[in-house]
Amino acid sequence: MSITANRKQELIKEYAVHDGDSGSPEVQVAVLTERIRNLTNHMALHKKDLHTRRGLLALVGRRRRLLDYLKSVNESRYQNLVKRLELRK
Repeated sequence: MSITANRKQELIKEYAVHDGDSGSPEVQVAVLTERIRNLTNHMALHKKDLHTRRGLLALVGRRRRLLDYLKSVNESRYQNLVKRLELRK
């Protein structure tokens, strides 16, 4: 269910704002999105796994707060990130 270290490094390289960046909102949201997608697939198979559901909801809330922060700081970075991650239909 968790993402591998290699996949996490790929996400960091892809969404980093500058070299050595691992803490920007873009990187954090990208890593959370990957984890959320993995847990969503898990929940499709294990519908009664309430512990995972609670963790999934916590991750979604954390991602929402980061996105709200990014939107308040820089609207264009927010729009670009949402488009790149395909979070809105």
